[in-house]
Amino acid sequence: MDKPQIIAHIQKSLNYTLFDGKWVPCSAKFVVLGSHARGTGALQVYEVAHGDVKLVHDIEKSKAFKCGTFGASSLQQRYLATGGFDGKVQIWNLESSDVPIYSVTGHTEIINAIDGVGGMGIGEGAPELVTGSRDGAVKVWDPRQKSDPVATMEPGEGETKRDCWSVAFGHAYNAHDRCVCAGYDNGDLKLFDLRAMALRWETNVKNGVCCVEFDRKDISMNKLVAATLEAKFHVFDMRTQHPKSGFAGLTEKAHKSTVWLGRHLPQNRDIFMTCGGNGSLNLWKYSYPAKRVEKDAEDLERGVAGTVNLLQNVTLSTQPISSFDWSPDKEGLCVCTSFDQTLRVLIVTKLNRV
Repeated sequence: MDKPQIIAHIQKSLNYTLFDGKWVPCSAKFVVLGSHARGTGALQVYEVAHGDVKLVHDIEKSKAFKCGTFGASSLQQRYLATGGFDGKVQIWNLESSDVPIYSVTGHTEIINAIDGVGGMGIGEGAPELVTGSRDGAVKVWDPRQKSDPVATMEPGEGETKRDCWSVAFGHAYNAHDRCVCAGYDNGDLKLFDLRAMALRWETNVKNGVCCVEFDRKDISMNKLVAATLEAKFHVFDMRTQHPKSGFAGLTEKAHKSTVWLGRHLPQNRDIFMTCGGNGSLNLWKYSYPAKRVEKDAEDLERGVAGTVNLLQNVTLSTQPISSFDWSPDKEGLCVCTSFDQTLRVLIVTKLNRV
């Protein structure tokens, strides 16, 4: 088997803290979000051309940006939704960015994570955003409604408020079904069924959950990666939920440091990249077991976890990788940012041979 190679194609040092990077759909451009030293927000758009990156838009706003997504936008508009340090959810037209086309103070504290669904030609149903914040709340937004969230998941009276670090949409395979998975600083993982408006499943993975991602948003739930502190990530088989033990999963140690992110390759959802606090990237392949379902002693169906195989790894930085995004259009092309204030455009080769 030919091993994939992870090649650092372009590297560019910037003068602000980088928190997130996302490809602009159907283009050779990507957006980088972050915070200037003076606390203002950095939003830059770059274009890849002739082996280098060219700055196309340089936008500065009054408050720092933490995270962004194109997931709720149409492919024609390609609007960027952002979560900020001031708790604001905003949507931007990158071609005309003087004022946001949507803005709401969604949280009382920093928005750590944002995800979108219903746009990009991915998933059915309404375009929606989900945000997770240090204030302990997870909120779902329909940008067509200007103010209130369509759903709020937060601690009840007397419950401890946990810092929500990560959120992800999944199970959006028809116009009615949709789930949100949220990960918290104490290791809690919660799966909310938005159709039933109920908590469907919860577990605790013992370490803070830095990132959650379904392998695909627009199918019946299949796999979920949860990246955590203490050098571990978890892969859950989400097809079969046992009434007592929940979803089957595997745990893998990696990076010798915090696993900050897990990101599935859009063109092959069994391949995913994890990003480490030590500046490393690990490329994995998930293999399904011979049988995904078995019966327990009470004749109830229970899922069976597969295995993961490390395909390649590379260390890019002495600082944590803060974001990673695969190009949805060109297989193996990716952008990542790190806390050494550097953005990198990478090429991963031979992915179609693994």
